[in-house]
Amino acid sequence: MARGKLRIYLGAAPGVGKTYAMLSEAHRRVERGTDCVVAFVEHHRRPRTEVMLHGLEQVPRKEIEYRDSTFTEMDVDAVLARHPQVALVDELAHTNVPGSRNAKRWQDVEELLAAGIDVISTVNIQHLESLGDVVESITGVRQRETVPDEVVRRADQIELVDMSPEALRRRMAHGNIYRPDKVDAALSNYFRPGNLTALRELALLWVADRVDEHLQRYRSDHRVSRIWGSRERIVVGLTGGPEGRTLIRRAARLAEKGAGGEVLAVYISRSDGLTSASPKELAVQRTLVEDLGGTFHHVVGDDIPAALLDFARGVNATQIVLGVSRRKGWQYVFGPGVGATVARESGPDLDVHLITHDEVGKGRGLPVPGRGARLGRTRLIWGWLTGIAGPLLLTWLLSSVIPDIGLANDMLLFLTLTVAAALLGGLLPALASAVVGSALLNWYFTPPVHTWTIADPKNIVAIAVFFGVAVSVASVVDLAARRTHQAARLRAESEILSFLAGNVLRGETTLEALLDRVRETFGMESAALLERESDIAPWTCAGSVGPRPCTTPDDADVDVPVGDHMSLSLSGRVLPAEDRRVLAAFAAQAAVVLDRQRLQQKADEAKELAEGNRIRTALLAAVSHDLRTPLAGIKAAVTSLRSDDVEWSPQDQADLLEAIEEGADRLDHLVGNLLDMSRLQTGTVTPIIRETDLDEVIPMALGGVPEDSVELDVPETLPMVDVDRGLLERSVANVVENAVKYSPPGEPVLVSASAIADRVEVRVVDRGPGVPDEAKSRIFEPFQRYGDSPRGTGVGLGLAVARGFAEAIGGTLNAEDTPGGGLTMVLTLPTAPGRRPEEPDRTSAVRR
Repeated sequence: MARGKLRIYLGAAPGVGKTYAMLSEAHRRVERGTDCVVAFVEHHRRPRTEVMLHGLEQVPRKEIEYRDSTFTEMDVDAVLARHPQVALVDELAHTNVPGSRNAKRWQDVEELLAAGIDVISTVNIQHLESLGDVVESITGVRQRETVPDEVVRRADQIELVDMSPEALRRRMAHGNIYRPDKVDAALSNYFRPGNLTALRELALLWVADRVDEHLQRYRSDHRVSRIWGSRERIVVGLTGGPEGRTLIRRAARLAEKGAGGEVLAVYISRSDGLTSASPKELAVQRTLVEDLGGTFHHVVGDDIPAALLDFARGVNATQIVLGVSRRKGWQYVFGPGVGATVARESGPDLDVHLITHDEVGKGRGLPVPGRGARLGRTRLIWGWLTGIAGPLLLTWLLSSVIPDIGLANDMLLFLTLTVAAALLGGLLPALASAVVGSALLNWYFTPPVHTWTIADPKNIVAIAVFFGVAVSVASVVDLAARRTHQAARLRAESEILSFLAGNVLRGETTLEALLDRVRETFGMESAALLERESDIAPWTCAGSVGPRPCTTPDDADVDVPVGDHMSLSLSGRVLPAEDRRVLAAFAAQAAVVLDRQRLQQKADEAKELAEGNRIRTALLAAVSHDLRTPLAGIKAAVTSLRSDDVEWSPQDQADLLEAIEEGADRLDHLVGNLLDMSRLQTGTVTPIIRETDLDEVIPMALGGVPEDSVELDVPETLPMVDVDRGLLERSVANVVENAVKYSPPGEPVLVSASAIADRVEVRVVDRGPGVPDEAKSRIFEPFQRYGDSPRGTGVGLGLAVARGFAEAIGGTLNAEDTPGGGLTMVLTLPTAPGRRPEEPDRTSAVRR
């Protein structure tokens, strides 16, 4: 069965009309004869949206009982049994009520798609999982209901539903989104113009990236090589020199001038060994480009201009930023340079910017060869041409153009060619030049000419001296070049090892980052750290980077053993022996990083076990004393009532029954806190976040304290908070009960609430003894009681449970000093975005 297609209406903000657009699309499809049903749509009592449901078939919802309340969710089985062509499913990021078929609605949608049913759904940009932190920093509200980005990206169609902030605020003011009593709070909090503008920009950029993915796929499928300038993509060519920082900043400024501009920094290294650039400088430039919102890429290629242009065309770039060459003037005799070549071959689709910088004309550092003194193919070719063709060309010039300048001058000119051949190609081209030059001097310039005979013995000595000097000069020049290259290589190796060791010792490098550094340094395709338990056990991959990593050392092009049962395996090309010294250091560091990661995991596990042991020890102490105290009181009262030898008066019986009731209540409270603490420790608290009015929750939380012990000040004009009502009620109740316990007799506890920016603060103020600053953090730890609190009044879990519940609903709980003496507990809660004011409340905690 073919998989169904998913169409998503992506809203830039709540209330822009995505549900209305979805229902309009359903009516159009029904008019065309499509079998379309409403699987689940929330109209939130918005008249215009509710009207759009008329004329559409609706699948009955499934009723679910949860904590003495009834909720409705989409009936997946009913939709599958109905099997329409198209199903409408609203609010893709919705969290289902516990007990539903799936935890998330997007998982329900996946089942419908797998059954071949096309689905039309809706989601707001703030509910995408990758944007949670960004949305929280903008609006101050943490979205608890999210959907993985990949679920939305896999949609066959995504349509953005957008509206200007001014128009959306007018809709809100006209009552088209929320009830009139919620409008003012929404406009002054979540629906501020700045918030809406930022959310709109997020939505536009996210959809633009999605469109760009489709464009790249289309160009690849249709083999479109010509650049389409749909958006500004600026490629920065880096050499590893200090001018790279200037180029990156200039490219970032160019990208800012166009909407949605993107910066891609690329460093191209040759495939013959270690990178010639400073690893430390490249790391700094990588960090800089990532801080500016760009990406860093490493490409291997011997022809740098061609590799740069191929990369730019591959990413559909529109501009290339290069630095003006650092070569000195005389070095241009060897070629026009990378910048000029790229500009000449870029074509009409790519703009090339040559940026001046402080390093212009200062010369380029010597390249680090990959294999001993290897100079590269280009220099070897030029060396042999100079050594062989140079003497022939010089002979023609001396014979035809400038004859009779003297044998001594002829020898000096041939000696110059030999030195040039040594500088370019090394020893062998220089020796060839000396041999060819000696032969040509004898044949054309030593009397008698055109014979191998030398008449004057002085000329024999002159030619012999020429050959000896030429060979000596060639050897010295080649030795100096090799020593220079070796020094440069050792410097590069030392920089690599120093930078690597520093990062690893500081714990800044993960295994994947280290392997990626290996792959970039040696120009390999992939790198993997393999290990096995014994000599006959199969190999397993502890970490890898790059495409198609090796699964066994036998499959690798380069294999570096680390101990008896670990191996660093690289694929891409065979490395020379000189590179293995640095590679062995990388392998050893990789093993160290892996061991440290595993030790850290074991340390974390040991810490959890130690915390669990501490909790269990404290729990045993609490059970042995604090829980036995109310049990002892209950047992004593029951024993007294059942005694036959004592006749109790009605008042005495009432007192004993009251003692039993108080002991049972205290025991219930202690057991409740123990159970809540165990839920927090095991991570089984699952809050269901809904809009809540504080003036409805806080009074309910005061049921466990005497009426005259609390003074309440919660204005009705406060904005709604986005919390789990049950967890908030339990958290406030524990804080208030703790404050009442330590307050002086006749001194009521003040519970007040106020709105500050994008949050609401609930303050519980008492006039008790207070807590020193150094103990304020300890009072929130489990089984901690401060001061001379008598045994039997509790196990020290009230504040720990209160803070745990507060953090579970996205809030904070801290202690402050009360002016004039006492302690103030500050509970900070996030304000609600006003997303679902009409939905029934769903709680996940026990009611008080």
